[in-house]
Amino acid sequence: MKKTLIDIFLIGLGSFLFGLSVNIFVIPNHFGEGGVTGISIILYHLFGWAPSITSFILNGMLIVIGYKFLNKTTTIYTIIAVTCISLSLYLTESWSINSDEVILNSIFAGILTGIGLGLIFRAGGTSAGTTILAKVTNKYLGWNISYGLLFFDLIVVFSSYFIIGIEGLMFTLVMLYIGTKVTDFIIVGLDSKRAVTIISKSFNEIADEVNNKMERGVTVLTGYGYYTKTEKNILYIIINKQEFTQLRKIITAVDKNAFVSVHDVRDVFGEGFIE
Repeated sequence: MKKTLIDIFLIGLGSFLFGLSVNIFVIPNHFGEGGVTGISIILYHLFGWAPSITSFILNGMLIVIGYKFLNKTTTIYTIIAVTCISLSLYLTESWSINSDEVILNSIFAGILTGIGLGLIFRAGGTSAGTTILAKVTNKYLGWNISYGLLFFDLIVVFSSYFIIGIEGLMFTLVMLYIGTKVTDFIIVGLDSKRAVTIISKSFNEIADEVNNKMERGVTVLTGYGYYTKTEKNILYIIINKQEFTQLRKIITAVDKNAFVSVHDVRDVFGEGFIE
């Protein structure tokens, strides 16, 4: 129950930030948007229809069509997100800021949008629209959610060219790129890990130091150098990004000639990490 309440709070907060971004940055500066919100903005400029109403109707239709691609919890969270986004669009409709700096507006629009969508995704929901498609491609094709979202959003964005013009389109692309990066950070950035591969003659000493000082597990792999044909023991370690400096000091102190390869890891599951 506690986790569910936290998830709902994150969805509500993310929806509010997303709606706020649309009303104080996107619409006043004639930017476009992706997905159903982008279509709603196009309809707003053409016919004056309220984005809060059109987005709710269109998203509701997409949820009915695409609910089978989402599990029960995600579907419920998505319905909550769609409702909260429409409510936020309505409540912040008259809000504005006194800023004529279009570049800054596009940057902060991307930041707010990215944080909003990131919180919604992190809680396990979607904002419907093209995010349902992004979830589907993530599940069946392994696409990154944020980049899948960007792909489908670009289709809608380029369709808004005839409404917002080339300059508005360029600023929109900047906004979407920033939003994608921020969304990606909110989803996985806080749990970013690094995989470190170490080849050293002093592998035992390094492994002991890592076990004792860092309290991290070490996997020892067996390989051999193709040129020398000699067997080598290879250490494989998963650590938090913040722990890398300590690990590098340990390696340097034991063996300055050790070969070290570092890779960014998106997700780690299991003992010592996320269950």
